[in-house]
Amino acid sequence: MEETLRRFFARYETMANRVLADEMDVGETTFAFASEFIAASPAGVLAGKNDESLKVSMAQGYARYRAIGTKALKIRKTTITPIDNQHFLVRIDWRSTYDMKSRPDVTIDFEVHYLVQVRNDEPKIFGWISGDEEAVLKEHGIV
Repeated sequence: MEETLRRFFARYETMANRVLADEMDVGETTFAFASEFIAASPAGVLAGKNDESLKVSMAQGYARYRAIGTKALKIRKTTITPIDNQHFLVRIDWRSTYDMKSRPDVTIDFEVHYLVQVRNDEPKIFGWISGDEEAVLKEHGIV
């Protein structure tokens, strides 16, 4: 199962970078999410559905990432903690790189904890927990 989850997140990483580069429609990445999900950050907790509203929200998010100079997202490390035989807590340590135009690129390391359910050998993200992205972007002078 660990290899299945690693391949799943590697595919997600590849697709996220293709969306950042405007080589792929963000709607193609929604395969990764369950029909319903939760997200938690210092901004609060959100419950959502994998429907047109998710595509719109993700498109807006990626547009913002491009606007602030996000060049790439790279998985640095994957840590998988089984909860039971179908559910996993997957910590992804990411590295994002930003084109700062008038100064050297900025890299930021961060982590996201994903709640993943595997049914019929198909992983789906049904939740994630992330840190204060806005504060980190401000701290590095990106926004």
